[in-house]
Amino acid sequence: MPLLYHWVGRNYRRDLDWGAGYHLNQSNPLLHGIEPGDSLWAFTRTPSGKYVLAMDLVVRAKTRNPAGYRYGEYRLWGNLEKSRYFRTDDQPDVSGLIRQLSVRASAPVLGRSFQGHAAVRRLTPADHRVLAQYARHLPPEPRARLLPEEELEARILLGDPASVSSLIAAEAPGIADERRRYLFEQAPRRNPQHVRELRELYEGMCQLCKWNPRSLYRQDLCEAHHVHWLSRGGQDELHNMVLICPNHHRAIHRVDAPFDWADESFVFPGMRKPMRISRHEVQAHV
Repeated sequence: MPLLYHWVGRNYRRDLDWGAGYHLNQSNPLLHGIEPGDSLWAFTRTPSGKYVLAMDLVVRAKTRNPAGYRYGEYRLWGNLEKSRYFRTDDQPDVSGLIRQLSVRASAPVLGRSFQGHAAVRRLTPADHRVLAQYARHLPPEPRARLLPEEELEARILLGDPASVSSLIAAEAPGIADERRRYLFEQAPRRNPQHVRELRELYEGMCQLCKWNPRSLYRQDLCEAHHVHWLSRGGQDELHNMVLICPNHHRAIHRVDAPFDWADESFVFPGMRKPMRISRHEVQAHV
């Protein structure tokens, strides 16, 4: 079941400014009515007042946020290879197109028909085909390109700001100014202490499998993983990090396994890996 979502303009722009997240949150349980592989089409309003298509989020996973999370309980994660953010600057207004779909949108200002729970609506297969045809030639939003997260985390862990800067500079067209400033100025110098704190808190053990290299080899080999990836707007803070073994760390990145706060699990294709040790709170972000 495809869906249509009204993405408030300031939230859409903040997502790009701090690192395209390729995920969406809502309080309406309809958001979880969609199936993996289906599209959630998002439209938004530009500062000039036009309504334009913002994204085709092709769903790969559904998770829950913690109780009381300000942006809603339900979260969708997009397939990074198939989902697309669209450049909005030069698009024509799509109000007329959306009013022709099966969704009811009779308010004079389109966005007023998509407020609160009504921000997310069911689409028919025919509606999806109309939007897919319209979006065929829309240019992608360059700021939505993602940094290579594994390499970024590895360089930050080394504590070498110059190495981090060189990676960011190489990917500069795909990073918004706010995100670049954060990664340049803050991430390199703050991460090492968080890693040390996690290793002491968990005595060097992987929170997923309890592998303990400290007792086996007298070495700290487990690594800190950012639950909300740095390249997608996550903060370099202890409440956004878990300690995991290198194998689980690589697996999470290679298959893009999201974190589900409902049961503190990482969601892999066809399976879930719950946290076996949890001694600090992992918080959800936008």
